[in-house]
Amino acid sequence: MNPIINYNPDVLTCLANLSNDEVFTPPAVVNQMLDQLPEELWSDKDATFLDPVSKTGVFLREIAVRLNIGLEKQIPDKQERINHIYTKQLFGLALTELTSLLSRRSVYCSKSANGKYSICDKFDDEQGNILYERLKHTWNKGKCTYCGASEVEYNREDVLETYAYQFIHTNNPEKLFNNMKFDVIIGNPPYQMNDGGGMGTSAVPIYNKFVDQAKKMKPRYLSMIIPARWFSGGKGLDDFRLSMLSDRRLTKLVDYFDSTECFPGVDISGGVCYFLWDREKESDCEVSFIQNENKSTMVRPLLEKNSESYIRFNEAVSIIRKIQKLSEVSMIEQISSRKPFGIISSVKVHEKNSPYRVKIYSYPKDGYVEEDSITQNIEAVKKSKVFIAKAYGERGSFPYKVIGKPFLGEPGSCSSETYLMFGPYKSQKESSNVITYINTKFFRFLVLFKKNTQNAAKGVYSFVPAQDFSESWSDEKLYKKYNLSKNEIKFIESLIRPSE
Repeated sequence: MNPIINYNPDVLTCLANLSNDEVFTPPAVVNQMLDQLPEELWSDKDATFLDPVSKTGVFLREIAVRLNIGLEKQIPDKQERINHIYTKQLFGLALTELTSLLSRRSVYCSKSANGKYSICDKFDDEQGNILYERLKHTWNKGKCTYCGASEVEYNREDVLETYAYQFIHTNNPEKLFNNMKFDVIIGNPPYQMNDGGGMGTSAVPIYNKFVDQAKKMKPRYLSMIIPARWFSGGKGLDDFRLSMLSDRRLTKLVDYFDSTECFPGVDISGGVCYFLWDREKESDCEVSFIQNENKSTMVRPLLEKNSESYIRFNEAVSIIRKIQKLSEVSMIEQISSRKPFGIISSVKVHEKNSPYRVKIYSYPKDGYVEEDSITQNIEAVKKSKVFIAKAYGERGSFPYKVIGKPFLGEPGSCSSETYLMFGPYKSQKESSNVITYINTKFFRFLVLFKKNTQNAAKGVYSFVPAQDFSESWSDEKLYKKYNLSKNEIKFIESLIRPSE
């Protein structure tokens, strides 16, 4: 008979996530984040740690494990050592009442810090150092002044959670722990809140507020795991993006292009990343990019010279530098903003043409609209142009197509906001040559840098250089023009699938 093997899994690897916005961090990922911190912290009995967004307590639990080993020689008595670690070094703010109980159970082995089974016997109250207080939002014109939450969605009765998170619903976070100074602030914050727009489907990012709030407390080190959408997109993230990319204290960045490689089973559009911010150090950033279990690491500035955009792929940096040497105009100059003709996607189209109607490309069906429906780019109606979908999604698809299939917009046509417009151009030949360019892997590879979600608005084309459209284009011509190496070509070819 085979021997019976007793297997006791870590319960924190088995918990289902509350939602894509409140994701439980796997212990393995927590330890990867902790590995970024200096080793000497684990033997420093005066070092203090704060998780301001505790859900399962896994960050504090894994820190406790390391301190328990690192302080063994300094504090030989095990109970004395545990009491010191839990009362003097580990602190947390729970997100909800439920996660406060879960966090204390994970860290103290008891939902009550002063309970019978708590491994620390020095606490006088149930919360210990993992605090939770039910707060209410501060409403102004239907939204919370701190987090932007919708009053309709979150002005709740007392029996329900308000999701008014303690850490960001104050102007003075340092007062939450009596002005204590923390060496390390680390955690996985909530990602977004419903802001009341889009018939209840619109959300505003809030993870940036936790990062900014943590910086206010001036820790020695700051590490958080957040959605990677901030690299190039996200509602209200422009200031945050510029601040992060310009901050040379952000010394390490680990980027998962596919969130499921970090959070199994959790699909977060644009991927996720975690970073290390070092108050006392300014340098280029050690960027690690992970995709399909392959990892590349490169020390580089987060912003290339004369660039306001982040280049997500390490292997692409040399490609971008070669392109930028030629100082060419970007294709962003040739593409429209949303609603190129001022027509919304829900426009009612006619099936039959008439002398006063114009062909319109729209979704779910094409048709004809009255000429006076067109309020923008009126001159473009009579010219040749190229249309492309404003949104294109391909979750879990690798290699990537990136954008939808472009098509010719003949003279006498327009589109709804379903599409963006390249052009107009002098001739149908020019438009056709633009289509050959868009269909290249080279073109779509450069779009992939900026396209972190299914949205393919004007801004995602900013890295793409314009060409001479009196001639058609192929990848071979483009690789030769920009003098790309075999390895650079191989990288592009590995990421982008042929156009259909």
